[in-house]
Amino acid sequence: MDSSIKSFKGYGKVDEIEEQAFKKKTRKRLIILIISSIVLIALVIGVVAGTIIHKRNSSSSPSSNSVPASQVTPAASLKAVCSVTQYPNSCFSSISSLETANTTDPKVLFKLSLQVAINELSKLANDTPSKLTALTNDPKVKGALTVCQGLFEDAVDRLNDSISSIDVGSESDNKLLSSAKINDIKTWLSTTITDQETCLDSLQDLNSTVVDYMKIATKNSTEFTSNSLAIVAKVLGLLADIDLPIHRRLLGFEESEGSDEFPTWVSHSDRRLLQEITVTPDVTVAKDGSGNYTSISKAVEAVPKKSVTRYVIYVKEGKYVENVLMDKSKWNVMMYGDGKDKTIVSGSLNFVDGTPTFSTATFAVAGKGFIAKDMGFVNDAGAAKHQAVAMRSGSDLSVFYRCKFDAFQDTLYAHSNRQFYRECDITGTIDFIFGNAAVVFQSCSIMPRQPLANQFNTITAQGKKDPNQNTGISIQKCTISLFDNVTAPTYLGRPWKDYSTTVIMQSEIGSFLNPLGWISWVSNVDPPSTIFYAEYQNTGPGSSVVQRVKWAGYKPTLTVSDATKFTVGSFIQGSEWLPDTDVEYDESL
Repeated sequence: MDSSIKSFKGYGKVDEIEEQAFKKKTRKRLIILIISSIVLIALVIGVVAGTIIHKRNSSSSPSSNSVPASQVTPAASLKAVCSVTQYPNSCFSSISSLETANTTDPKVLFKLSLQVAINELSKLANDTPSKLTALTNDPKVKGALTVCQGLFEDAVDRLNDSISSIDVGSESDNKLLSSAKINDIKTWLSTTITDQETCLDSLQDLNSTVVDYMKIATKNSTEFTSNSLAIVAKVLGLLADIDLPIHRRLLGFEESEGSDEFPTWVSHSDRRLLQEITVTPDVTVAKDGSGNYTSISKAVEAVPKKSVTRYVIYVKEGKYVENVLMDKSKWNVMMYGDGKDKTIVSGSLNFVDGTPTFSTATFAVAGKGFIAKDMGFVNDAGAAKHQAVAMRSGSDLSVFYRCKFDAFQDTLYAHSNRQFYRECDITGTIDFIFGNAAVVFQSCSIMPRQPLANQFNTITAQGKKDPNQNTGISIQKCTISLFDNVTAPTYLGRPWKDYSTTVIMQSEIGSFLNPLGWISWVSNVDPPSTIFYAEYQNTGPGSSVVQRVKWAGYKPTLTVSDATKFTVGSFIQGSEWLPDTDVEYDESL
């Protein structure tokens, strides 16, 4: 038996002696990891360091220690940088074909990799969905292709955001990117890959032959984006971490003012908005006509585009039957109601009746910096209608506080980017928390309900596709209990993609859970060893890991160091943005 399994006692806790043993083992593993990382990209560091030293020595007096320029060629630099990607051949050939590729600067090579991805994805967005739409009469396929069109356009925007961020700020030619910018770019590139994968998922759901054509069409753009993500994660990120002279790492964390129950990336002004009992809104929505608008959609239409200041919408008590879309141009919106059981947004779009899963959301938000407080989001299509989303969020740096998400299959679609949920209620059946965001659920009530006959419940379905994506589901300090009388087998989740990542820690789990804990996506077929599934210090009668699955990618417990990677401060860089939202959060374990 594995030593980590031996050390597990009761409901996920270890005694002091075993904890010390874990810490000692962790230190050893950390040393090995550091050495392995250095060895892995020694060539990269050598080329980069040689380039910078040569630049410096060329601008000062000659020195016997200077590195000859002939030893640092553009081809050698590019090959070293591309060696860390999943697709080194396409990386090298696509970048070297550019006229501006005659450089040894890693930051410039990264920018060129982004340009290659933008060029390819722009062609995809401009041509492919419209061409395929003209070749089919199937309304469901046409609907899925419309989803693809929007996703491709969003992906292009993310790539442009990434390349623009490199040129903004104080970084000089001799410096790499700050840690904060690296985190941003990793997030946006992860989302770009997710957007393309979501298009394929939409077509795959229909068993359409169009999906085969789309896989071919997206191959290059997906590979090029993956290459850029690997470069920023493994080259620029590593150089930042080891603090080479060419880069002065910026601290990503700071002490937060006020409550320490929310990540610190929420600004102080937003923190006040979330903590105040009475907030002064910019507009009010009321069904009885006492506000500025009688529908939420009309209020959203009036939101200024790309606002850098917080725009507040108050939605009075009532049930608003409508489907709301807050597109990518609506930034920094806060929407609050009179309570999660009083202010309700309700819809019923669903997959069975012909709507792609992505488009079934009662409320969908894509613009960055969205905050929802004291509201309920419901899809009341029912279990028989299968996929029917209550909330879909692709909003980067978004926060949901004291909200309710109520549906059956696919209730909450945490699609992409960085998200935080605090003191929320989430109810559903199959895969009812799913997507590929970097998301933390904290102090939430997660409640499986009775599905259709012969169905089972899976709380999560995480969709990480690329090993370098900084995504996953972290459920911390939550309560997992039944919503109603559930007789169906219920599991914590199932791995959706090759690198699915889900951690449940410090949460209370009821006795209803199947002792296996988790279930495979394909019946009786273990998921790939590349997944990362884990539990840490959970309590309650359902938390025992004695009979859990024996997958290679499942960890029945974690070290403190590994568990910390999935906290608000580490996993979604909460210290950098949550303080401004005024939402309470626990930054660490």
